[in-house]
Amino acid sequence: MFTGIVEELGEVVEVVGTAGGIRLAVRGPRLAAEAGHGDSIAVNGVCLTVVSVDGPVFTADVMAETLRRTALGRLHPGDRVNLEGAARLGDRLGGHLVQGHVDGLGTILSRSPRGDWELVRFSLPEPLRRYVVEKGSITVDGVSLTVVDVDGESFSVGLIPTTLSLTSLGRKGVGDPVNLEVDVIAKYVERLVSLR
Repeated sequence: MFTGIVEELGEVVEVVGTAGGIRLAVRGPRLAAEAGHGDSIAVNGVCLTVVSVDGPVFTADVMAETLRRTALGRLHPGDRVNLEGAARLGDRLGGHLVQGHVDGLGTILSRSPRGDWELVRFSLPEPLRRYVVEKGSITVDGVSLTVVDVDGESFSVGLIPTTLSLTSLGRKGVGDPVNLEVDVIAKYVERLVSLR
């Protein structure tokens, strides 16, 4: 479980093809210093299991199913990625409950500077539209954000200067893909109501 509060902006060091996916090596000195084999680290919002740690670099295996559902397969050495370690019981919940299970891919449709912050609009895949509401929570590339508005096929968020400088969202452009995770509470509510 995560909170969507990015702890470190990491850098992809290596992407190696394997029989069932890829092995991803990421430089993230802060999280690598605390990580061990089997720990969970969210990379651009995708919960991955640490396979090994070598100084400031950790590696994780990414299977074909994850590559199919996320944008991790488009990563190259030098790309910056949002990193968050798993939440611990007793930690503050600064963002919202995030599983690290990506629900779908969106695309950046527009970026509109508004002084020192930006309004950014993303495409919203049809299966996720019923879960996204104005002023609700959504995770974009692992960043917990508040939805400004929803217009059916897209949604917007406001990115403050801190988010622009400390996450990969400040470096992405129109047309770039992003990992989306909707609020898990909305999915549970839908499931409970459908069983009645």
